[in-house]
Amino acid sequence: MSAAPAPADLPVASRQDGSYPRPQMMRTAWADLDGTWSFRHDDADTGLADRWYAGLPDPREIRVPFPPESVASGIAEPGFHRVVWYARTITDADLAAAGRSADAPVVLLHFGAVDHRAQVWVDGRFAGEHEGGHTPFTLDVTALVGSDHDHGDDGGDGHLLVVRAEDDPHDLTLPRGKQDWHEDPHAIWYRRTTGIWQTVWLEAVPGTSIAHVRWLPTGPAAVDLTVLLRGRATPGTRLRAALRFDEHGADLGALDVDVPAEATSVHVAVPIARQRNGQAEDELTWSPERPRLVDAALSLHAADGTALDAVSSYLGLRTVGVDRGAFLLNGRPYDVRSVLNQGYWPDSHLAAPSRDALRREVELIKELGFTACRIHQKIEDPRFLYWADRLGLLVWGEAPGAYEFSPTAVHRLTREWMAAVDRDASHPCIVTWVPFNESWGIQHVADDPAQQAYSRALTDLTRALDPTRPVVSNDGWEQQNSDIVTVHDYEGDGAALARTYADAVAMERLLAGMGPAGRRILLDGAGHEGRPVMLTEFGGIAYQPGARRDDGWGYTAAADADDWIARITALYDAVRASGFLAGSCYTQLTDTLQETNGLLTDQREPKAPIERIRAAVLGPR
Repeated sequence: MSAAPAPADLPVASRQDGSYPRPQMMRTAWADLDGTWSFRHDDADTGLADRWYAGLPDPREIRVPFPPESVASGIAEPGFHRVVWYARTITDADLAAAGRSADAPVVLLHFGAVDHRAQVWVDGRFAGEHEGGHTPFTLDVTALVGSDHDHGDDGGDGHLLVVRAEDDPHDLTLPRGKQDWHEDPHAIWYRRTTGIWQTVWLEAVPGTSIAHVRWLPTGPAAVDLTVLLRGRATPGTRLRAALRFDEHGADLGALDVDVPAEATSVHVAVPIARQRNGQAEDELTWSPERPRLVDAALSLHAADGTALDAVSSYLGLRTVGVDRGAFLLNGRPYDVRSVLNQGYWPDSHLAAPSRDALRREVELIKELGFTACRIHQKIEDPRFLYWADRLGLLVWGEAPGAYEFSPTAVHRLTREWMAAVDRDASHPCIVTWVPFNESWGIQHVADDPAQQAYSRALTDLTRALDPTRPVVSNDGWEQQNSDIVTVHDYEGDGAALARTYADAVAMERLLAGMGPAGRRILLDGAGHEGRPVMLTEFGGIAYQPGARRDDGWGYTAAADADDWIARITALYDAVRASGFLAGSCYTQLTDTLQETNGLLTDQREPKAPIERIRAAVLGPR
């Protein structure tokens, strides 16, 4: 019997509903473990000694994946709690929904993200652990959940799953992004997200299966495909891949290659037959204006032709780069019109309140007139990236920063950033990587050789992992080997901003001197010839329609809606008039706790008619 469905039975990845937690590698069966779990704080950190992994004493209820600091979780305790515990039962129904069978006996337990360190047990037996609060991990729990007829230690229906999460709010070596180390939010930092904050799910796979798929377009006529395997590839195993563009009903390319025995990965180039004629390139390329996605069916086959495993995926055929002061999309200059997005919700913090909220976030950004967003200090849920892929939105992927420079901080951020790039490199929406922001974690990079080496090394490491995208070495200032020169400038007067970014003479003055924040934009020896210059943070104008926060904060403030629109328009007029800016990023999309400088409220409502905001962003049309 074949363990893998026929390609025709696989879901169409480019037309999914946004619920699948790993949108670029879909199978037909999976079990969502989100919902009501048991929960305990462990402020005294006695849970391990007291064997809570065998069952939580006197638990409360929590709604996973919402962090316990949030209202949406049902716990709503935002204070300092370094250690927390979770528990729920994996039922026979969960295992059946995950697709466990004789053909798919390997049971995988997936965690989208647990901040920051997680330990996992099943029926009191240790299953594994992971460190990295923004990146996924997978545990093989086959031996712990037994066969179709086995049950937990108590003989009941199911297996007890227990998770211990540790997230020290005072440890500044942790990549934490905008999570505050003070008990209450201050300045530009927000309430913490501890523990599970992305989907937990089960999946059953064959003994030899596809573990990871990575697509990197190398031009209009080819795409590099890397497939990582789980389990042993026996002699004669073959990998097949077929690409299809349903809008034209066209089969674009296929391959059928031998998998070397005991291989852990397969790397091949997939030719795009339809693209060999250069005149047809624009019919398939992906862009915000035409977000065309190509569907892919991948399958593993034994030497006798038996299907071992099959997954569906998608990709976008597009290239990005920089040249002669321009940002290039598909080989042509493209004006990056971006907005800063914190990815934070008032009732659920870093976790989106629903899967539909992720789609709506992308729609709102586009409705406001933007072609891009910069996900700020967060590795975003892959389902947001799916909607950016499908609806057409450029994304800058940014590492959540630590706030201390030390060997421990270097190890932690490097490891987590590598995992993030690996997870997201296949998304066509991501066009730029940002490993550092405003010298966070490298506060003395201007004159410390060790911090300079770290910044250069992580930038080059990003290029080594993904040579197809530009990398911004340190967004805002104090850059060394950056592919894009970026500037943060919160000047509130449009006329003054226009003078700073007027022409080539102004550009040379800006880049040779101290930047708007009193920091050098380029460190000594860093050139900018041929590199685009972008204003990647500006605006930040506070405005509070209706009820007001006493602690409402922005870089400047508007008196009313008309004043607010006029100020935004003046700033964008300055950007549009610049003789050298290749892109911009407005701060910010939404109000976030005490920051009231969003274009939308924290509930995602526009502060003025959306047409007026859009007109300010786009200018005369």
